Formats: sequence, structure tokens, C-alpha cells
Amino acid sequence: MFEIQEKLERAERALLVEVDTGEYDAEASLAELYELTRSAGAEPCGAVTQKRPAPDPATYVGSGMMEEIASFCAAQEIDLLIFDCELSPTQLRNVEEASGVRVVDRTMLILDIFAARARSREGRLQVELAQLRYLLPRLTGRGTQLSRLGGGIGTRGPGETKLETDRRHIRRRIGALKEQLEEVERRREQVTRRRKKDGVVTVAIVGYTNAGKSTLMNRLTQAGVLAEDKLFATLDPTARALKLPHGQTVMLIDTVGLVRRLPHQLVQAFHSTLEQAAEADVILNLCDASSAEARTHLEVTNDLLAELGCGDRPILSVMNKCDLCPEVLNTLSIGSTVRISAKTGQGIDRLLLAIEEALPEKTELVTALLPFDKAGLAAQARRDGVVEAEEYVENGLLLTARAGGRLLAQLREFEVGE
Repeated sequence: MFEIQEKLERAERALLVEVDTGEYDAEASLAELYELTRSAGAEPCGAVTQKRPAPDPATYVGSGMMEEIASFCAAQEIDLLIFDCELSPTQLRNVEEASGVRVVDRTMLILDIFAARARSREGRLQVELAQLRYLLPRLTGRGTQLSRLGGGIGTRGPGETKLETDRRHIRRRIGALKEQLEEVERRREQVTRRRKKDGVVTVAIVGYTNAGKSTLMNRLTQAGVLAEDKLFATLDPTARALKLPHGQTVMLIDTVGLVRRLPHQLVQAFHSTLEQAAEADVILNLCDASSAEARTHLEVTNDLLAELGCGDRPILSVMNKCDLCPEVLNTLSIGSTVRISAKTGQGIDRLLLAIEEALPEKTELVTALLPFDKAGLAAQARRDGVVEAEEYVENGLLLTARAGGRLLAQLREFEVGE
């Protein structure tokens, strides 16, 4: 009994498989696959890389390599094969039959991590939609394997009743999920419209997963967001108020992290979440400066922002974790760059000033005589601006404050000379 319990508790032993066709940086992608595997809770026990002009249509790797992989799995008690690609249903079935172990591809691995960590209703809906879209063409060919609920990677998410139904039932479920997500998106749009109506300025943090977005969010706003050294530690967007040095209050939004070759099912499913970045007034492209792929990460994020139509928005490149690599920062500079350490607080003051400078609406100092029935404007000035002086006089409240946006326009209606 003790031996059985020990086997159940140990992490799944995984062998990673990479086919280098020259289409992308295979070495960097494999390094990321190691991190994804660990984030999913498995133990990567090694990797196999094969250079080929194109993947084998039957098993993705060549037949000789497939035999070597099967022998290694048997000798080393490998529980799981993880391919750094998206396998076809036929390839998935053939590799499982040849190796005798479960097979997970890159898309399934990422979906599994998302399924384990999504907490909000919207996040769970989005993950289930992405999983069902992925599983739909794979129902035929894998037989009853998809119907089993297990405890391993690639088995979390939709339950038994969903996976055993036919394609028509799954399409019906996909349709229902779309309707529920559309309702969530309508509510999000209402919140966005209300923010714009109220003159709320938004700043979005985007960037590669594990770049330190949650740590920066906590540093700036004490938001209490989960921050761990693993990929996709947090998935659900968080919004908190942030007061800038000269008094203007903005809404800081943390978004889901990006990753190389993000599965298209997730790009589509999480489009509404990423749209928060597209609608922000200022975007912080956060990057792990200690990573050898820092420049690539910035470029990938910038490309995605361009696809979302953010070309006209101010984008600040924020190099995080600069305390770990000061020598890199002397040579790495991409556009408008701010160097910080969200962990130690280094450079945070410069970042806040850079955000303030990038805002489309600047704050100005105004002196206004507010009638007593407009006391609400004074309260708003105390909350969203900086009140430098206030005095009750015979006709109302004489207020000197620094404000911006809609609040500034409202105060100017009652502006008086010095």
C-alpha cells in the first residue's frame, strides 16, 4: 500500500520531443517547453531533438527515432511524451501505440495549465471553450481515452459527460459557451464605457508569461495578486487604482501572459481579455531582462499589440529584473525603455514618471470656486487629483487642485483668477 501511494504522489516523468525544421528557434522553444512542463506539475527527464526538413506525417518524428523513444520510455519508466508542436489526431494515436505511454502536445499542455489555474467565471468559460475546440477534431481516433477523467497532464478540464458525447453535442456546448462569453463581454464593454465616460485613464501591463507582471502590479498597487516563479501563475485580469506622482489616478490592468506559438484556440478564446490592452491609454510591455530571449519577447509582444490595433497607443518597454543582470541593460535598449526591478523597487519612481509623461491627457493646476451644491467635485478632486489648497468662503469652496481629463474640464467651469 505504501509503494502504491508513493507512486501516486510522485510527479509524472516526461520526455520532451522536439523536431527542428528551421521554422523557428527550436532551442529556445524547447527551453520554454521545459518550463511549461514544470508549471504543469511534471518532471522533465530529458529531451529528444531531431532535425528534419519536415515532420513525419505518421509519427511526427522518423520511424527510427520513434523506436529509440519507445525503448527509452520503457527503460526509464517514462509516463508521458510531450511534443513541442500540435499533433494531428492520427499522429497522436500512432505515437501512443508505438511508445506505449500517454502523449501530450504543446497545445494540450498549455490548455491543461490554463484549466488548472483559471479562477474567474470568464476564465473558466474561455478555457473550456478552447479545450472543446481542440478536442472536437480529435474525438475520432483516440477512442475512449478522451472519456476518462484522470489525474495527469492533459486530463483536466471538461469532464466525462462532455468528452463522451458526439460532435453535435460538443458543438452545441461550444455554442452555449460562446453565448455566455458574449454576455460577459457585453458587461465588460459596459464597464469600459463607464470608465471612459467617467474620464478614467487606463494603463495595461502586457508581456511574456513569468516576466513579473503580477509582482509589478503588487509593487505599484498592493493588489495582492498571486506572484510565483512559474509560467501562467495568474490568468484572470486584475484592475487596481494607481496614483501617479503629480496626483492623477489611473486604472492599472494586469493581463494574461504570452508565450511562444500560443495555441490559436487560446488566442481566439482570450481575445476579450487581450482587448483590455488594446483599449488602454498607455501600454507597458514588460520583459524579463535576465532572459537571453528578452529582445525576442519584446518583439513578439509588440507584434501582437500591432495585430490588436494598438499602433497608435503609447507603448513603454519596461525591462524588469534588472537587479539580476546589470551588464545586459547597458547594451539592451528597445525604443522607449525603462529599467526596473519590481522585486526590489529599483526604477519604480522613473517608471511612474514615464507613465505620467506618456498619458494622452496631462494634469494641470486649476483654482475653482465651487458652489456648495457641487461639493461632489471637491470629493472627486481629493480622490482622483491632488488638492493643494481648499478654503470655505461665502459663496462656496475655493479649491486649488491638480487634475486631468474630465475632472479638469469640470473644474474649469468654475475657474477663477488668482
